[in-house]
Amino acid sequence: MPKPKSEEWFNQIKKNIRDTFQNITSEILDIFEERPSYVQMRLPVEKITQEFEDSLKNKNEHNIVHAEIREASGDDIEKIFKIYNKAWQSTSMPFRQVGEETFSKFQKHFKTVFLIASVDSIDGGFILIHFEGKKNDIGVINGLGVLPQFQNKGLGTTLAMAAWNYFKERGVKELRCEVHRDNKIPYAFIKGLGFEEML
Repeated sequence: MPKPKSEEWFNQIKKNIRDTFQNITSEILDIFEERPSYVQMRLPVEKITQEFEDSLKNKNEHNIVHAEIREASGDDIEKIFKIYNKAWQSTSMPFRQVGEETFSKFQKHFKTVFLIASVDSIDGGFILIHFEGKKNDIGVINGLGVLPQFQNKGLGTTLAMAAWNYFKERGVKELRCEVHRDNKIPYAFIKGLGFEEML
């Protein structure tokens, strides 16, 4: 996995992903940049014990949906785009319309990976992840989208566990993500996965 070319390059990625997945207009983004409203979260790999993994799996076994996970290809960009629009229009956060080309850029130029969850042959959700660090040993969860009919049924947890397995196979030492302070449901979800605020 190639390293970012520069700090400026990484900051542009972060801004683009934040702008897309936190659904904020450029005017709101300007305010956020002046008064940071994002919480940086982390989960060291050593805290992901077998007992912890088993508890998540057991909890998720009782959920209504069970999904097949695959790594997205270029042919999946349109599907991801549709999931994103339907998922985020069902939230209370300000919605920002983006085009399919945005997702193509994430996949092609920013060296990110989309994992897609399929439920009964319906693509019901995705998670966007990438690697950071000099040795690509930090796994970052950038965005998660689930169709309204599959929300609150365990699909988000299934995607998070799939991301963890993807990272684990590639030797990451720490997981990270970023969440808006006022977006209560995602914050609670991420805390429930064991993430803690970075000091």
